[in-house]
Amino acid sequence: MKFSHYLEKITGVSIYPLISLLLFVAFFVAVTIIVFKTSKETISKMESLPLDNN
Repeated sequence: MKFSHYLEKITGVSIYPLISLLLFVAFFVAVTIIVFKTSKETISKMESLPLDNN
């Protein structure tokens, strides 16, 4: 039997792709907002972290 045959037997399976799309979009929007709201001072502090000896 094919995998799609099992999916046809699950009731309400058509909602899962929509939920996963909404979760992906919400995560992408949240990360974008965080990136644009981060101050320049924080970014410059993070840039120098790998080179810090302390």
